[in-house]
This record gives sequence, structure tokens and C-alpha cells, in this order.
Amino acid sequence: MKDESLSMSRPSWKEYFMDIASLVARRSTCLRRRVGAIVIRDKRILATGYNGAPTGLSHCLDIGCLREQLGVASGERHELCRGLHAEQNVIIQAAYHGVSIKGGTLYCTNLPCSICSKMLINAGICEIIYQEGYADPMAEEMLKSAGVKLTQIDEV
Repeated sequence: MKDESLSMSRPSWKEYFMDIASLVARRSTCLRRRVGAIVIRDKRILATGYNGAPTGLSHCLDIGCLREQLGVASGERHELCRGLHAEQNVIIQAAYHGVSIKGGTLYCTNLPCSICSKMLINAGICEIIYQEGYADPMAEEMLKSAGVKLTQIDEV
């Protein structure tokens, strides 16, 4: 006998993968914004990433945030951040483990910035599904010009 409560609570694929991206974001060590990203292809997770300091370096949670101390606005002066963005980390993790993400879909808790967008375009990402926007209009413009499909979904 089929349990109706199970079928009603089963998340869609988009909800499922965005839930996982949100869980990945919980590993973030950034004091300003927690971001999680996963790349999937054929309903399989290829790599995950969250924002934070490079491996082996002190976390902003422990030593503070230079951008916060200087009052740098979100989306500006990326070079003053010691951390990597979640999207950068997902690309790096895939490369580190020899996994091609070409043709993949990125699920991300935030729309990528322009720097990450350029990387994702060159990595062959075909679609980006995200929850929240980001203060970087050039990113959306570049992604659309490159033919990367953008879909914003409500928090799941």
C-alpha cells in the first residue's frame, strides 16, 4: 500500500538540490554571507563548495573580516577578501578531483558575482539556479550573453 504522506512530502529535484546547496552553505566561515554551491549533471552531484578562506589559512570567523572593518559594500573590492566564493570553490574542487563540470547546472544560494560568472562560463556551466540576487548587475548581463540559463527560485 502506498503511503500518501511520503509522496506529498517528496521534494522536486530543484528543491532537493537547493536544499543541499543550503546545507553546504552552513559550512561557510564568512562573517558577512553564507553561500553554498553544488554542480549537478544528470541528477548527480559532481562537486560542492562554500565560501571561506583557503585550506590551511585562518578563518574569518577566527580573525575577523577586513572588508567589514573597512566598511566595503557587498559586491565591491573583491580583492580585499581573504576568502574564496562558493562558486570558485566548487570549480576548484571539481578540478582537484578530476571531475568535468562542463554541461552542468550550478545550484547556488546566491546569484554569482561577475568574477565567478566569468569562471562558470568558461567552465561550461549551462544553467544556474539560485535563491537570492547579488549586487552585481554585470554578472547577470554576462551570463545571459553567454547563453547560461538563469532561474531564480524561492527559498525551499
